[in-house]
Amino acid sequence: MIRARLSQELKDAMKAKDQARLSTLRLINAAIKDRDIAARSEDNIEGVSDEEIRAIMAKMIKQRRDSAQAYDEAGRIELAEAERAEIEVIQSFLPKPLSEADVQKAIEAAIAETGASSIRDMGKIMGVLKAKYAGQMDFGKAGAQVKAALG
Repeated sequence: MIRARLSQELKDAMKAKDQARLSTLRLINAAIKDRDIAARSEDNIEGVSDEEIRAIMAKMIKQRRDSAQAYDEAGRIELAEAERAEIEVIQSFLPKPLSEADVQKAIEAAIAETGASSIRDMGKIMGVLKAKYAGQMDFGKAGAQVKAALG
């Protein structure tokens, strides 16, 4: 599903001669192909699933946020803006981010699902959240909320 949409978006960006969008789409494609190759070496002939693709994209967004922040701190506003533009393109392939209330509900559900009772169970909870909500929440903030809920 995501692969088909990505392929179509690539074609559209080429026709429109939108170089910024095209380069970002190519980066996404390259990251997915790298993961496909790694999956093949693990005897997974079909390649990565849409869930794994979402996780790859979530990681790409985090990298770009970190880069944009570093560029802002260094006074390189034009580079920071380029990173933010890439984030927008990548986010267009992911489900809408969860609201604060939805994040809190997801955390409560993950705690109930894992039977977590102490801070030692935080890894289990974060694992469940990352599997279900990749690209839909900021896991840095979610980690603090999980700590608060368990502590």
